[in-house]
Amino acid sequence: MVNKSNNTSSDMPSFSDKFTIKLTVRQQQILELIQNSIARTGSPPTRAEIATEFGFKSANASEEHLKALARKGAIELVSGTSRGIRLKGDSLQSINATRSKQFKEQFSLPIPSLLQLPLIGRVAAGSPILAQEHVEQSYSFESSMFARKPDYLLKVKGMSMRDAGIMDGDLLAVQSAKDARNGQIVVARLGEEVTVKRYRRTQNLIELLPENPDFKIITVDPEEPFAIEGLAVGLIRNTFMM
Repeated sequence: MVNKSNNTSSDMPSFSDKFTIKLTVRQQQILELIQNSIARTGSPPTRAEIATEFGFKSANASEEHLKALARKGAIELVSGTSRGIRLKGDSLQSINATRSKQFKEQFSLPIPSLLQLPLIGRVAAGSPILAQEHVEQSYSFESSMFARKPDYLLKVKGMSMRDAGIMDGDLLAVQSAKDARNGQIVVARLGEEVTVKRYRRTQNLIELLPENPDFKIITVDPEEPFAIEGLAVGLIRNTFMM
């Protein structure tokens, strides 16, 4: 009488033997292709895809390698389908662990950092633009919205910067600054008024340029109080806040 506990094919290693499986270089390459395909798409490659990947003349060559991998216990072949390949043992556990990690990373993204920006209303003459009495309210935005970190928002009044895409009612994100380069859009204090214009300085004078031909260039009078309050670093369209 045959002892059923010993009825194991010599070609099929037991579970405890899987750690000693010896694969040829080509078999290892095909196994890795199967693992990568399942990890990437959820499905194993077809025999034809394996043949294309390794330059085999036909899918029959792929089949022979797959049968060898099955005999060694690395995979299981399922008849009747072109993708009938199943990983076994450590290979399957490795794929499941990788996909589980990817899933957790996908749904464990860091919470975006938020900026709390004060909205500046009418600015009183002679007082700092960020004085508390000038703050109408505050808004929160993701910091990734801005290439440079702003310090406050200023509500645009008028259409003098229309051609630069800055419209009446927009919120201009401003980074505090006391200096500017030619061509930069600035928030400038001129006398008792605060204005948004493009900055231009020559050897003899400072000009504040509108971006709308209906408005005149402002030439700063050397006798008039003038200061740069900040640089435009972003824009919130007025419809966004409605």
